[in-house]
Amino acid sequence: MHIWEYILLFGSVFLGGSSGFLFPKENKGFLQIVLSFSGAYILGIAVLHLMPWVFGSGDSKAGLFVLLGFFVQLLLEQLSAGVEHGHIHAPHKLSTGFVLSVMLGLCVHAFVEGIPLSYYGEMHEVHHGTHTHNHLLYGIVMHHIPAAFALVFLMIISKLQRVWIWVCLFVFSAMSPLGAMLAGMFDLSEGVQVRIIGFVIGSLLHIATVILFEMDNSSHHYISWRKLIAISAGLGFAILTIL
Repeated sequence: MHIWEYILLFGSVFLGGSSGFLFPKENKGFLQIVLSFSGAYILGIAVLHLMPWVFGSGDSKAGLFVLLGFFVQLLLEQLSAGVEHGHIHAPHKLSTGFVLSVMLGLCVHAFVEGIPLSYYGEMHEVHHGTHTHNHLLYGIVMHHIPAAFALVFLMIISKLQRVWIWVCLFVFSAMSPLGAMLAGMFDLSEGVQVRIIGFVIGSLLHIATVILFEMDNSSHHYISWRKLIAISAGLGFAILTIL
C-alpha cells in the first residue's frame, strides 16, 4: 500500500467518527442511508471481484473460509452490539466490560479487513492486468466511517469520558491500517491469501446482508424508497469498477 492509502484509511474513519461529537441527537435515517449505500457497494465488490478470484483459485477449502468468516463475524457482533451496521444501544449502566466488549468486536473485525489490502493490488494486477484495486479500499473506508460515527455516538450517550471516546476512536481507526501494515511484512503464499480473502468475504457478506435486509418497519417488511435508491447507487458504483 502507498502512504496516501494508509492516510485515507485512517484519516477518513477518524474524521467520520469525530463528526459524532457534532450531532446532539442520533439521525437514524441518514445513518441508515449511508450504511445502505456502503453495504450494497461492499456486497457488489465481494461478488464481482473477490469471490471470482477465491473460487477460481482451485482451493477446495476456500468455501469453508467464507463460511468461517460469516459465522465469526456473527460472534464478533455479539461483542460489538452491532455497531458495524449502525446499531446504537446504550446500556442502562456503563461498565468497563461493555466498552472493552464493543472495542474488541470492532477492532478484530477492522484488523482482519485490513489484511488483504497489503497484497490485493498485486493480486489484482496479476489476474486482471491492471493495478486499479482501490475499490476494496474505498469499500472498507465507506463501511468504517458510519461504524466509527455509531461508535462515538454510542460512547457519548453511554456517558463515557470524552478523552476515552477519543482513545477508542483512535484505536478503531488504526486497526485496518495496522492489519495491512503487519500483513505486508510477511511473504504470504497465494494459498494463504486466498483463504484470508475468503474469510473477509464471509465477514463482508454478513455485514452487507444485515444492512440490506434490515427493514425500516419490521412489522410491515417495508423498505423506504430512499434506502432502495441508496442500495441501487451502491450496487451501481460497484458495477462501474468492472467496466
